[in-house]
Amino acid sequence: MSDLNMKERFLKALKGEEVDKVPVLSVTQTAIVELMDKTGAAWPAAHSDAKLMAELAYASYEVCGLEGVRAPYCLTVLAQAMGCEVNMGTKNRQPSVTAHPYPDSVANLKMPENLLAQGRIPAVLEAMKILKEKADGKIPVIAGMEGPITLASDLCGVKRFMKWSIKDKASYNTIMNFATDACIAYANALADAGADVISVPDPVCSPDLMAPDAFKADLKPMLKKFAAGVKVPMILHICGDVTAIIPDMADCGFASISIEEKVKDMAGAKAKVAGKVSICGNVSSPFVLLSGTPEKVTEAATTALKAGVDILAPGCGIAPDTPVANLKAMVAARDAYYK
Repeated sequence: MSDLNMKERFLKALKGEEVDKVPVLSVTQTAIVELMDKTGAAWPAAHSDAKLMAELAYASYEVCGLEGVRAPYCLTVLAQAMGCEVNMGTKNRQPSVTAHPYPDSVANLKMPENLLAQGRIPAVLEAMKILKEKADGKIPVIAGMEGPITLASDLCGVKRFMKWSIKDKASYNTIMNFATDACIAYANALADAGADVISVPDPVCSPDLMAPDAFKADLKPMLKKFAAGVKVPMILHICGDVTAIIPDMADCGFASISIEEKVKDMAGAKAKVAGKVSICGNVSSPFVLLSGTPEKVTEAATTALKAGVDILAPGCGIAPDTPVANLKAMVAARDAYYK
């Protein structure tokens, strides 16, 4: 088993199968300013240029030692392709949705003709092809994309989405199904372009925004529909303390779930999902990787490994100002754990 390459190890760990050592990588946002400076592939240009996007993703493996490459670096690619206005951010601030195509009604919902040719989608697909070639079957290629619930809320605006969830179930379900169909098409295109696994942060599913009962009744069916429609394994990432919805997250049909350090009982979370999904996480992005020391990173990584995490990873997207030294420390902590 020790002759597994990084891709084989990751795919086995994702399925909850036995591996020689837990993989260490990021299933969430990976780009940091230090790597942008080192490669010359900086935001915001690297959000739209396939070569720069791929180069920046590859640097997290080449420079930091993370055992996977992941692109792109935001949750706005599909939203923008479907008519949302996006502020492209700065060197250390991610793109964000600033205006919504369907703020009042679902009456005029329309899937863009030739969706996969819109906006930045062609650049992302091209970056996947470049990464697949560079990875040469040895390093896992992970594509990131916004989940269907977050996409639905971007299309109409979060406030409107919340309002519909209570007062207009027909519009609420219509926009979620519409978003889910687009997510399936885009995810399969990412797979065709070379992604081995698709990581799906869906922050609007968070118990901070949607009640656990709503997750179970309304959001889970959409996530199940999404997972059932995609041809490669996927990872579901939901922000915040998801303790209350972990059993439901495990029932959505994803291969793995990614959780933050706000879930205090990793061993308990593991027990709840045993035999259903693997767990990625949960070294704190803001409090350990961004602002901690390598010693603090070692401590947090070791705690997660002892609790039985299947894939050692940041709990959420890596903050752009995170030092390379701290990402290297996470890899070193995993190595030391197995000595």
